[in-house]
Amino acid sequence: MHAWTVRFGLGVLAVAALAGVVHAAPPQPSTFSITAADAEAGEVGVAVASRFFAAGAVVPWARAGVGAVATQANANTTFGPRGLELLSLGLTPEETVKVLLRTDSGNNARQVGIVSAAGASATYSGPGCTPWAGGRKGPSCAVQGNILAGENVVVAMESAFLASKGKPLAERLYAALMAGDAAGGDSRGKQSAAILVCRERAGFNGFTDRAVDIRVDDSPEPFVEIGRLLGLAMVNDAWNRGWTAFTEKCFPEALTWQERAAARAESQPAMLPEVLYDLAVIRLASGDKPRALAAVKRAIRLNPKLATQARQDNDMAALRGELP
Repeated sequence: MHAWTVRFGLGVLAVAALAGVVHAAPPQPSTFSITAADAEAGEVGVAVASRFFAAGAVVPWARAGVGAVATQANANTTFGPRGLELLSLGLTPEETVKVLLRTDSGNNARQVGIVSAAGASATYSGPGCTPWAGGRKGPSCAVQGNILAGENVVVAMESAFLASKGKPLAERLYAALMAGDAAGGDSRGKQSAAILVCRERAGFNGFTDRAVDIRVDDSPEPFVEIGRLLGLAMVNDAWNRGWTAFTEKCFPEALTWQERAAARAESQPAMLPEVLYDLAVIRLASGDKPRALAAVKRAIRLNPKLATQARQDNDMAALRGELP
């Protein structure tokens, strides 16, 4: 065979391969999700799981005092910010869905769930979504999914969410994810998960509304890992509440939340020393020097590197002569 014939044949194969790459579509975030609100706690949030890399980077959107949006299937990610903006203007979730779909030429294959901060909800699954696809809306939540094992997935998620009333919203969202997974979840398998909960001034030092913002982008057991992260996140949320109140000199409130953070941190050894350290600071500011000293001594025993910080920390000045 002539060399030019070989080169020509290889060139044809290369062009064909390139054409395949050009026309191949990325995988869709076919998944199951729940958007939910706890009006009494002032929280809104989204939980999502999927056989899709980093579903948490695509699906969940939320804003404190406004609502939450999950956009998936052949996701139009503008549904997140646009949906929140429409809610902030006073549209109901049902009205918001109609506006989003009216301006979207690909709405046949979209799926979206929306909840307002007050608890009104709406869900939409386009007829072009891959089955099983559908959703349910109920008090303070909307559940939806596509390429699922069956309708029982969203039924189980809704039931778990409603049955967990009284618990923190993030834990209720996790309960819904676990129920969905137990009912079969994404029929293709599992890979990623995320939980997002927003509350006014919930972030570090009160500058953002992110109370819980955790993601597992790629794992053979994303539900196990998101559960582990949630344990840390719940400590962190109480810690943020305590420290923000401390910076504002609201010492009784600060002490309440920091004591709660410390209690939760007992099961989170990686966080416990630093949580105890700040508990000592807040106890001292609240006038409880003996218990402040006990907390900082324990913190230093658990993490000896904190001793240097304590000796230089003006918030610890009253304990300096008694530190190890």
